Amino acid sequence: MELKRIDYKLTVCKVADVSNINMDIDFYFIGKTDEELSLVCKTEDTPQNTVERDDGWRGFRIQGVLDFSLIGILSKLSGILADHKIGIFAVSTYNTDYILVKEENYERALAVLASEGYTIV
Repeated sequence: MELKRIDYKLTVCKVADVSNINMDIDFYFIGKTDEELSLVCKTEDTPQNTVERDDGWRGFRIQGVLDFSLIGILSKLSGILADHKIGIFAVSTYNTDYILVKEENYERALAVLASEGYTIV
């Protein structure tokens, strides 16, 4: 299985409302529940007026489109990283899953996954 590096720094934050988010940027995830409005975006695109923010994330995605019948892909990746004491922040889209790790663990996470047979592109 191929994992594709995301070549920019990411921020995970909470915003007060969607008007704070520039919807014209090329990379972001929005999650809204009855408790919060979360945003993951390039650090350089983080809105000025966040409620809370956590910088210093890097990420990769599972390359290709994943069929919904596939089971355990994210579980296996997160388990390998957990065994190496690397925490994750996961985001899923219709096509695939994205895994974010803190910047200081990024290269080690990719090396660990490569040693487990994953191809890093």
